Amino acid sequence: MDAAELKQRYASGERNFQQVNLSGVNLRGVNLSDINLCAANLREANLCHANLTRANLSWANLTDANLSDANLTNARLSWTNLTRTDLNRTNLRGANLCWAS
Repeated sequence: MDAAELKQRYASGERNFQQVNLSGVNLRGVNLSDINLCAANLREANLCHANLTRANLSWANLTDANLSDANLTNARLSWTNLTRTDLNRTNLRGANLCWAS
């Protein structure tokens, strides 16, 4: 799936994107609050300035992703792979990082 398809489906009300492959996708500044990206592949994705409030990113692969300045308030990041992920100035208030690596 590419960024355009995700944004279109999200805009039409879809929120469940479990196990989707978004490796390398550019979602800079996009509003994806309440999205379900459980077990999604977001390796090397650009989510800088994105709104991921209450997003479910449990079990997601965010290796080498850019989440700088993103809003992850109350997001679920349990069991998420955050290896080399850029989290500079990321809002993680209330986020669940249980067992994240």
